[in-house]
Amino acid sequence: MLSAQTSEIRSDASLSALHASSQEAGWQRQGTLWSNLKELCDLLRIPSATSVSDEEFLFQHVQFKTGQRIHTIGQPFDTLYIVHSGFLKTVLIDEFGNEQVLSFPMKGDLFGVDGIHTRRYASEAVALSNCDLILLPFKKFIALGRTHAELEHAMYSVMSRELVREQAMVSMLGALSAEARVARFLISLSERFAEMGYSSKLFNLRMTRHEIGSYLGLTLETVSRTLSAFNEIGLISVDQRSIGIKDADALRTLRRLPPSSSRAKQVASKKAKKLAAGPNPEAPSWDTLATV
Repeated sequence: MLSAQTSEIRSDASLSALHASSQEAGWQRQGTLWSNLKELCDLLRIPSATSVSDEEFLFQHVQFKTGQRIHTIGQPFDTLYIVHSGFLKTVLIDEFGNEQVLSFPMKGDLFGVDGIHTRRYASEAVALSNCDLILLPFKKFIALGRTHAELEHAMYSVMSRELVREQAMVSMLGALSAEARVARFLISLSERFAEMGYSSKLFNLRMTRHEIGSYLGLTLETVSRTLSAFNEIGLISVDQRSIGIKDADALRTLRRLPPSSSRAKQVASKKAKKLAAGPNPEAPSWDTLATV
């Protein structure tokens, strides 16, 4: 439930309408953090409108805990969401309760756009970690567009960027092998972490292998087996949810994995070379690398 402090903050009618269903989803807010328009544009990586003063438009932050729903399928649409921190997933759910993962929004991503057409959200958004989201009421977005055309154009470019990403995913699912899909997914994560200012070589997966499989059109077993194979031949290191990228170029260009017999020879050759080179206390042994 919303705290009394949050209820007092919400003087804006569009925010107070932000929705009984969100309360049912259990969203909570501590403090009164707001962002101005320049901070919003910086987060979205678009030019800010120089004609707008910093305090002319302010946007409220809302915090969600791991597992909480931000919006549900069919919920009335009135707000776009911008990820300030944290990781989420958007999903479709069929009549049997089966989930299809559509995306994994991260810092600087915009979601909720699928509600514009019918004025109801077409997907469900769920926090995969504790998240801090910035609310962009759609009425406020429309008002900004009427008075600041350059800002409206920039915001549409953000929406287009998300669409291009989704189209690239659809194309990948139809053209690439299972191994190549997992490899491209890891490279995409690596590049996005780099954009956020984090390490592109070592990161934690916030999503489960089942969720990765749903996103890539693969089974959990295929994802786990592929990650283990990548670990085995030295493309990555795996320690539960921690992924270390060892050969980004190979992952980026990989089409299919070699047969298991060839991989076994590669591993045996690497072990032989390591033994011949002598012990290296700074390098972990193959035996200490966790498998998926």
